[in-house]
Amino acid sequence: VQLQASGGGLVQPGNSLRLSCAASGRSDGDYAMGWFRQAPGKEREFVAAIRMGGGRTAYADPVKGRFTISRDVAKVTVYLQMNGLKPGDTAVYYCAARPRWITTYYSTDIYNSWGQGTLVTVSS
Repeated sequence: VQLQASGGGLVQPGNSLRLSCAASGRSDGDYAMGWFRQAPGKEREFVAAIRMGGGRTAYADPVKGRFTISRDVAKVTVYLQMNGLKPGDTAVYYCAARPRWITTYYSTDIYNSWGQGTLVTVSS
């Protein structure tokens, strides 16, 4: 499956952004799709994940209550609504996919498809 991420940009602290990740190719079925981010000099870290079949979601603690992951099954697209953005959220955001949901959805190792990344900069 091929993934195309979009929606990044420069925003002031406290503002919002919505990222999109559109999947193409063989992307039917009970996929797990996740968002990860990587700040300069840091390792890639888990942000949120969603199960395409059923809509189960999971979030990293730093973004709980501020970010919301959602899906459009018909469009095979996943969104990440980011509210209350902080400078610490600045990073390149990547979407990822794997054919089945598993309990280690937070690990980069389990995903076999990755988007190209979209830069989110939170600064005044």
